[in-house]
Amino acid sequence: MLHPELKLLVYKIRNRDLRRKVIELLKNPVFEIDGKVYSGLPLEISPAGLSHHHSYPGGFIEHVVSSTRLALAICDSVEKVYHGKVNRDLVIAGTILHDIFKPLTYAVGENGSITSTDLADYMDHLSIVISELVRRGFPLELIHVVSAHHGENSPIKPHTIEALICHLADLVDSKLNNEILRAASFLARKAVGEDLQGLNSREAFEIILAKAEEGWEGVKEAVKKIKQDREKMCKS
Repeated sequence: MLHPELKLLVYKIRNRDLRRKVIELLKNPVFEIDGKVYSGLPLEISPAGLSHHHSYPGGFIEHVVSSTRLALAICDSVEKVYHGKVNRDLVIAGTILHDIFKPLTYAVGENGSITSTDLADYMDHLSIVISELVRRGFPLELIHVVSAHHGENSPIKPHTIEALICHLADLVDSKLNNEILRAASFLARKAVGEDLQGLNSREAFEIILAKAEEGWEGVKEAVKKIKQDREKMCKS
């Protein structure tokens, strides 16, 4: 089963063959090499990073959905403001799949923390996805969108408007999430004098909203509630 929000975005892909390939990869994001099959964490519980952004359970889906929505907003701007032309199928598919094998490089450690897998010692997620997109018969234009999504730090820079849009959407969402988490961490630390580890986006916004509406006392109460909610989750 696809995540509901992800499913809505996938079905915006008009080309049936491309949509089918995307769905198949989302439902079966495995990679085989030397006779060994790697599967990694389920997409729904995987983070999208280990430290910089979306570094909490569920962060992967958040990042993919948010990046794709941002990419579509950029498409609107390109077409309606700049009178350009964009292949939205490539933008949607590329943005959905740009980090698809990150969960493959993550595992849950003994203490419950997310760690890197042995596969990550030999291959990065971008190398894996490019090779797998080729193996699964994705079009060259789509492979370029994915391979160029790191912009200047990619194996190849974006050479199409679709690749540029994917890169910019990924960059904006990563930066947005990182700044939100940093701001919430700062507020929590200043309010209670200790770091609140493992913040997710929902908790971060609770803290930021509390500061805006109720000041530092609101932040203290928000941090207290977050800790209580986490304790309940651990016991359940």
